[in-house]
Amino acid sequence: MTKLLVGGIFSLIIAMGIGRFAYTPILPLMQNDLSFSNEVAGYLATSNYAGYLLGAMLTGIIPLHRHRTMVLRLSLIGSILTTAYMGLGDSYLLWYVLRFLSGIASAFVFVLASSIVLDQLAAKDKTNWSGFFYGGVGLGIFLTGLIIPSLHRAFKWEGSWIGLAGISVILTFFVWIWLKDAHIIHDRKLKPQIHKQVPPVKWLPWLIAAYGLEGLGYIVTGTFIVSIAEKTPGFSWDATFVWMIVGLSAAPSCIIWSSVGKKRGFVRSLLLAMVLQSLGIVIPVLIMSETGLVLSAFLFGVTFMGITTLATTLVRQMSPNNSSRSIGYLTAVYAIGQMIGPTIAGILSSNSNNFHSALTGAGIVVLVGACLLATGIHYEKNASMRNQ
Repeated sequence: MTKLLVGGIFSLIIAMGIGRFAYTPILPLMQNDLSFSNEVAGYLATSNYAGYLLGAMLTGIIPLHRHRTMVLRLSLIGSILTTAYMGLGDSYLLWYVLRFLSGIASAFVFVLASSIVLDQLAAKDKTNWSGFFYGGVGLGIFLTGLIIPSLHRAFKWEGSWIGLAGISVILTFFVWIWLKDAHIIHDRKLKPQIHKQVPPVKWLPWLIAAYGLEGLGYIVTGTFIVSIAEKTPGFSWDATFVWMIVGLSAAPSCIIWSSVGKKRGFVRSLLLAMVLQSLGIVIPVLIMSETGLVLSAFLFGVTFMGITTLATTLVRQMSPNNSSRSIGYLTAVYAIGQMIGPTIAGILSSNSNNFHSALTGAGIVVLVGACLLATGIHYEKNASMRNQ
């Protein structure tokens, strides 16, 4: 079980921490050398999330249950190749295509790795380990923030992409031998879980709507926080330092939020996490300093993967018989928000020469999503009363 979990963590480092989120710390390096606008940067991010949306939709439509391991491996190869080729050219059209394909690959890896790992953890009554699994995204973010400055000094932004692809190849070897689908044999000694503290399936549209708004709002910070740091007057550290803070705070956040969700209820925990995140998003507008950026990076990191952990675990418990399809639908709506957010933020920041309006709007959107979750708290209260 430990090897399975480590293989799952490595898969998220490859496809999410590197394939998906390495764009954030490399973006300002590319802009400095090639002088393209935030609007173009937003379009590049949007192309990635459009691919992510398509990938998430396909995982919900295509019957992959019997071929999860094979498709996961092919998706990892696709993620590595699209990462490497980002450093082999400077054509916008090529980048749009590569980021789109990378988005498809990362969606397949996320959904398939999540369903394989969560199914086997649930069979062994170890769902609390899911926090370790999703911590792989934070570890990947920290890894990119740590390594990219050295790669950039030695090989420029092009070498940063290629170097990260090389690291991904090494990690993929372990994923290949450790992360495999298996026939689930439930432990008969486990006590049946009666009256789970989760809402019924009829509440799923509220969760989907809230999660879509989360995708729309969080991605503004997720795409531009390093660029914001670089353009903040008086910011004395390397701009990638804020990305390392995001990664360091994200890595243990999944474990923390998973534990909080089991104790306090997943809906309540999601609501709290989204309120904290909305505050973190707008802090750089309210406190335009190093302190404000560091605090924003911390609140962003400590919530954004925790929200994913809580939402995916919750939807699996609400619909346990088809976890791949349920997670795929949830991820698709999230991807729609991600696809829209960077384009709007890029246009707003290019027109105003700052990110104030984009960050303010993103914070409000996430807060509205948190308010939608309040409609599900009474289900957890009812479940708590039945368990007493």
